[in-house]
Amino acid sequence: MTDSLPPEAGVASQRLKRLSEHAMAAGSVSFDELLTTMGRASIAFAILILSLPALTPIPGPFGFVFGSCLAIVSLQILAGYSRIWLPSFIGRRRVSADTIALIVRYTAPLVTRVETFLKRNRMRHLAGPRAQALMGLPVLLLAIAVALPIPFGNFLPVAALVMIALGLMERDGLVTMLGLVLGVVALMASAGLVFAAMQGVGWMMSP
Repeated sequence: MTDSLPPEAGVASQRLKRLSEHAMAAGSVSFDELLTTMGRASIAFAILILSLPALTPIPGPFGFVFGSCLAIVSLQILAGYSRIWLPSFIGRRRVSADTIALIVRYTAPLVTRVETFLKRNRMRHLAGPRAQALMGLPVLLLAIAVALPIPFGNFLPVAALVMIALGLMERDGLVTMLGLVLGVVALMASAGLVFAAMQGVGWMMSP
C-alpha cells in the first residue's frame, strides 16, 4: 500500500500513503503534525488514523493512548467543533516513521476491504455535516472500548470506527449506518468480554 496504489484507490488509502511518505521523510511525526499533514479539519480522517493503531501488534499501550485521543476527538464532535484540537502534552508526542509504516501496512487490508463497498454520495444526507455532528456519542463509546485492555477486544470497535470514518469521508451514508450497526455489535461484545473478565477475577479471588 505504501509503494503504489491503483488509480481507483480510495481517499483514505491515498491519505495513508501520503502519511507514511511524510513520516519516512521526517523520521517521526507528532500527533499534531499527523493531523495537520492529513488535514487537521478532517474529523473523519482523525477518527480513522487514531483508531487504526489499536489493531497493530506494536509494544506499548497504544490502544489506551490512541483510544484516549479518540475520546478527546469525540467530545469535540459532541461540542460542535469543526477542527480537531489535542492537548499539548498529547500533541507533542512523537511516533516513529517505522511505527507509522507498520500501522499503515498492517491495517491496509481492512481499509481496502471497506473501500470496495464505498460509493461516493450514496445516501449522502446520512453522512453529511449534520450526521457527523451526531457521531460524537457512538465514537466516544467505541473509543472507550478501544482503550480498554481487553484481549482480542479491539477488532470489532476499530472495524466499526473505520466504516464510520470512511463513510463520512466519501459521503456514503449506507456505509456510515452499517458502521453504526457494527458499533452496537462491538459494544455488546466488549461488554460481554468485560463481564466475563470480571467474573473470572471474582472466581479467582473467591475462597
